[in-house]
Amino acid sequence: MMSRITFFYIVLLLGCVSCSELDQEPVSTVGREAVFTSEKGLELYAKSFYQILPTTNEILRGDNMADYIVRKDVPTFFRAGAFGPKQSTGWSWGQLRNVNYFLEQNTSNQIDRETRNHYNGLARFFRALFYFEKVKRFGDVPWINKTLDVNDAQLYAGRDSRVVVMDSVMGDLDFAYAHIKTKKDASKTLITKEVVAAFKSRIALFEGTYRKYHTELNLVSSAESLLHQAVAAAELVVSSGQYRLHTKSETPYRDLFIQDQPDSDEFLLVNAYDKELGILHDANWYYTSASYGDRISFTRSFINTFLNQDGSRFTANTTYKTKGFMEEVEQRDGRLAQLIRTKGYQRNVGGTLTLTPPVFSYTYSGYQPIKWVKDDVYYDSGRNNTNAVPIMRYAEVLLNYAEALAELNVMSEEQWQETIGKLRARAGIENSTSKPQMADPYLQATFYPTISDPVVLEVRRERAIELALEGLRFDDLVRWKMGKLYEKGRNGMYVKQLDEPMDLNSDGVLDVVFYIGKAKDQIPGVTYVNVDPAKGGLRLSETTKGELEWLWNDPIQWEDKFYLYPIPEKDLLINTNLKQNPGW
Repeated sequence: MMSRITFFYIVLLLGCVSCSELDQEPVSTVGREAVFTSEKGLELYAKSFYQILPTTNEILRGDNMADYIVRKDVPTFFRAGAFGPKQSTGWSWGQLRNVNYFLEQNTSNQIDRETRNHYNGLARFFRALFYFEKVKRFGDVPWINKTLDVNDAQLYAGRDSRVVVMDSVMGDLDFAYAHIKTKKDASKTLITKEVVAAFKSRIALFEGTYRKYHTELNLVSSAESLLHQAVAAAELVVSSGQYRLHTKSETPYRDLFIQDQPDSDEFLLVNAYDKELGILHDANWYYTSASYGDRISFTRSFINTFLNQDGSRFTANTTYKTKGFMEEVEQRDGRLAQLIRTKGYQRNVGGTLTLTPPVFSYTYSGYQPIKWVKDDVYYDSGRNNTNAVPIMRYAEVLLNYAEALAELNVMSEEQWQETIGKLRARAGIENSTSKPQMADPYLQATFYPTISDPVVLEVRRERAIELALEGLRFDDLVRWKMGKLYEKGRNGMYVKQLDEPMDLNSDGVLDVVFYIGKAKDQIPGVTYVNVDPAKGGLRLSETTKGELEWLWNDPIQWEDKFYLYPIPEKDLLINTNLKQNPGW
């Protein structure tokens, strides 16, 4: 919220920064001196950097390209001939120029060195974040640490290696942690030392695992150092003692994502919202509308990975494949009922709490999300949401820590208990205090066939569940080189027979009937879904029974070029020294 409110004013104040040449006199009545000779000026300028943070849309919609998602259509990115250099975006550098300009100008002796370095630390944190996003998207990119004028030869230089860029990113993050003075922020909207460390754990883990699994880069030898940096960064956050998992309610997981006030225990950084200021987002609209959003639901393959409440594997039961919806959601990991509509889920309809099942006018699989959805239907029709959206939370830091330790094969029993054990304890899972000794055959066969280490497998299970719909899954699959998971079918709940009315939340009210051809006598209030394969929409895996299957006639064909985006065509035409990413 802070960044959105102040950005307008900083733009007005710093109109001079956008001059095409840095030695050009600004036409604004406010000169550089007014900004760079006082701490207030530095503070105001630094607020403009916050536009580099992930947006709420990027978080709320970021998993609409996840492998475990069933949605209304195949993402354009994966469609043959639908996405390429002509459609690509993201090769923009204005935010970087803004940061570099600040670093060049912040030299006034009227401000003490410690204060100047604090703000330089902020600038370098955001430069690191800017470049991390560029490397994730394009791979090799030009490293630019100064402002460029129109005659600078570096404007038309080629790309620097990801090693050069990411080494510089790590240097920026280290400088930021060393010099940023802010240690606590009750609003959860400012960059503190621990926020820097948390992001370093994310960035170092990404780059370390990317180099480990993308052996074609010949960078495997440098992966271990980055994983150690991820461990050290996470330990800085853990040892600060400022953060802990939220456990103060009956549904602690879900409550994190529907409350207006940022959680004081778990959230490190948020996008905040305020109805009085007219700063709102559209989570309810996106996750409940059959026409506005992508109609996102989860695949059954993913739902199968949720453990039973007693800590055992759901897929160890020989009948798991044919369990109906109400059977399969009982006595599971407590996050399941806090992530999707199940028995007991209620919504506020005109002031009355109403039991609300999955709705097949929205969902294609039956596993309809509730993670970001406020309970009152008032929020469903437009941009009305006021719930805080976490950009970084302590649970992710624990997962980054656990994964880096697991990839290094150095995780102790105590570290397991303090990371995965604590996350599972919050979810009500029993008997999860010890590291696993055997690999889960379902998890391995269905998701990670190249992984045999049971600890790595379990950390990946936990990460997928805990961080679902937080916009991180695509990045995870990219760094693990698991793009082939997109070729899996998009399956839904098991339907035992056609023409049988189903009650999906045990409230005594029938909800849905699946049929082929013509529906029998229709019951008022029941949704009727035609699963005739000839229609090309939903079908059942065994025609008259089985798992729901969606977009079975429009499969994704994974190509390794998808690990990077193409450089936009217009930018290649402007700078002929840039070379296109492979396959594009």
